[in-house]
Amino acid sequence: MKTAKGSAGIWLTDTAGRTLYLNTKDKGTTSNCYDTCAKKWPPLTTTKPVTVTGKYTVPSNLGTITRTDGAKQVTYGGHPLYYFKGDTAPQQIKGQGVDNTWFLIGPIANIMNGTKP
Repeated sequence: MKTAKGSAGIWLTDTAGRTLYLNTKDKGTTSNCYDTCAKKWPPLTTTKPVTVTGKYTVPSNLGTITRTDGAKQVTYGGHPLYYFKGDTAPQQIKGQGVDNTWFLIGPIANIMNGTKP
């Protein structure tokens, strides 16, 4: 993982620059996004160790949880991470503020809920 910088500030992306989001309906490190939700908001999953680079990032914030299907979902600061299907290019933030529950996640694991695209 790394960071991107734009009008919304600095937020987390995957290594290809795809924006990552958190869901404020998730409770702690438990994902509440499955089935139809996960089709629109695919979880960031991994089978390998994950690293984070970029300005202000905190590597110790990285972790994983086990989803009900057995997949390992990446977390940052305890927040399960997701992509937004509507983002079709690197650093797009079309998912920001959707349903007032989906937000960018900053490098210090902060919820970036003040900026909409």
